[in-house]
Amino acid sequence: MSSPAERAARLRQLIDRANYCYYILDAPEVSDAEYDRWMRELQEIEAAHPRLRTPDSPTQRTGAEPASALTKHNHLRRMLSLANAFVPEELVEWEDRNARLVPDVREGGYTTEVKIDGAAVSLTYREGHLVVGATRGNGAIGEVITENLKTIPELPLVLKGTRHPPLMEVRGEVYLSRQAFARLNREREREGEPLFANPRNAAAGSLRQLDPRITRKRRLRVFVFHVEVIEGELQLKHQWDVLEQLEAWGFPVESHRARHRDLAAVQRRITEDEALLPNLPFGADGVVVKVDRLALHEELGVIGEREPRWAIARKFTPEVAETRLLEIQLNVGRTGAINPFAVLEPVEVGGVTVSSATLHNEDLIEARDIRIGDWVEITRAGEVIPQVLGPLRERRTGHEKKFKMPANCPRCDTPLERPEGEAIRFCPNQDCPGRILEGVVHFASRDAMDIRGLGYERVRQLLDEKLIEDVADLYHLTSDRLAGLERFAEQSASQLVTAIAASRARPLSVLLFGLGIRHVGKTVAQVLARRFGTMDALGSASAEEIEAVPGVGPSIAEAVAAFFASRRGRRLLARLQQAGLNMSEPRAVKAGGPLAGKTYVLTGTLPTLSREEATELIESAGGRVTSSVSKKTNAVVAGVEAGTKLDKAKALGVEIIEEADLLRRVRG
Repeated sequence: MSSPAERAARLRQLIDRANYCYYILDAPEVSDAEYDRWMRELQEIEAAHPRLRTPDSPTQRTGAEPASALTKHNHLRRMLSLANAFVPEELVEWEDRNARLVPDVREGGYTTEVKIDGAAVSLTYREGHLVVGATRGNGAIGEVITENLKTIPELPLVLKGTRHPPLMEVRGEVYLSRQAFARLNREREREGEPLFANPRNAAAGSLRQLDPRITRKRRLRVFVFHVEVIEGELQLKHQWDVLEQLEAWGFPVESHRARHRDLAAVQRRITEDEALLPNLPFGADGVVVKVDRLALHEELGVIGEREPRWAIARKFTPEVAETRLLEIQLNVGRTGAINPFAVLEPVEVGGVTVSSATLHNEDLIEARDIRIGDWVEITRAGEVIPQVLGPLRERRTGHEKKFKMPANCPRCDTPLERPEGEAIRFCPNQDCPGRILEGVVHFASRDAMDIRGLGYERVRQLLDEKLIEDVADLYHLTSDRLAGLERFAEQSASQLVTAIAASRARPLSVLLFGLGIRHVGKTVAQVLARRFGTMDALGSASAEEIEAVPGVGPSIAEAVAAFFASRRGRRLLARLQQAGLNMSEPRAVKAGGPLAGKTYVLTGTLPTLSREEATELIESAGGRVTSSVSKKTNAVVAGVEAGTKLDKAKALGVEIIEEADLLRRVRG
């Protein structure tokens, strides 16, 4: 029988391999249940044997509590931008300018690196350990996103080897693969949420989530390309050596990099890379050229505080096609959001035939003066969703028509509403056929009630045949009623009825998400279900009580309260309850527990409890866990290597306790 140390080491290998297959190869080798079993076993071993918990353990990548806001971070060294070159001649001019300042630059050699189209990040490592991850911000000040970055499986929490400076900032680019971006937008479409325009925006938005669990599900990736040494030094002479060293430390470095003797070789490589970029599994919009010899970097210096002279981005013009915009149609989402899209004469863009493209919202259509009948430019440019760049005004004949958003819903003719400050109009009619179709599909989706076999075509068929009017009707379907429908064999009818019956046991959090209440995503549904425990308790809560739940803002609270106050919402819930659906959450907070009404903050590494376990323990006893210390904090639970939260607690006079004190209080 293996020792705890041997078993922990083996579990880390299994989990790391599973993460690699799931997030990077997109080819899972084990079931979610098996993965969860491994993770729980490793957490139990590390809790029982704290000395076995390593800083780079998989258990340290998940479980951080949602932040109430992103805090500011002063970069130790400014993050710079790059000048751009769009034609080969501009690269020659760049070299000539540098040669006038430093004549030796032509003999310094160059490197070329693929320019990732993502979100820039700064990673601070102290003694080889990741201590802070931050967004670029304005170059001098960014925002702390450390816990979100920890969800990226290939990002090292502890560097390999010992040859690294005591303090340094590593620069990188976080991105979404094309496949992960397509999956994310499909999920958002099912949930009636606005689609991301491109992978870059999606990556940036994912990094700024307040809840790391949301970020983790989006499968972000990262490449690094530069290091700023703050303390100590690196005995390296070339940019090429920097890239090799980063890889030796365990960082992912983009593989299509090259080293060149002169600018002529750089120009030849750029021609090769331009043909390569569209086939990469991620978005890339050019090639970064850098002077290879590091000593020349200091001599060349920086233009102001903005651009290094020793590097430049050779950008490529995205592939654009021209076609005619035949019509602007509208899609009604499950929340009632009205999304315009362009119907196009089919045209090939980047090897794909495109017949429709997103138009985002009516403000964009007006701002770009896009008209029905226009010849327009379409691009994919590394984007999964085709976009209309704008019209070709010189090709107008005078027969084009301006688009006007209708005043009424295209599916039910209900007057549309546009909330103040929002760019999208909504259909408020909850009985709208478009909303009902999308709502039933969402209710049956995998992340909601997980009713296999209920996709768009089946749901549309059930609605057309008047067998259902809403989700509650699903629980009254029988095999006999379904078997008589077209494309429904006896076996498929029986399987669907069985899948619907099985969904009755899903927990309250899943049901809440499946109901499609506006602004209530999967994570918010889980938070509400755990806090209130039952559907009755949540339905009886006021908007103010709902808003008091950590992670729930006023818009969410008002939407939830409005749903429970509506006649339709109450009727639907009553019918679901009569159908035997579960209306409670197994991991709900205990009312009147020993920590009821108390607010705690966790900092540092606790002896036996992970951050997630400590949070669950406090919440199950009626307490609340927040991410920042204030005068309203009842106590700070401090562990090893407690950070600035401990200092702030001391300054404010907030009580500081250890894990043992917390356990005693939970036990009463």
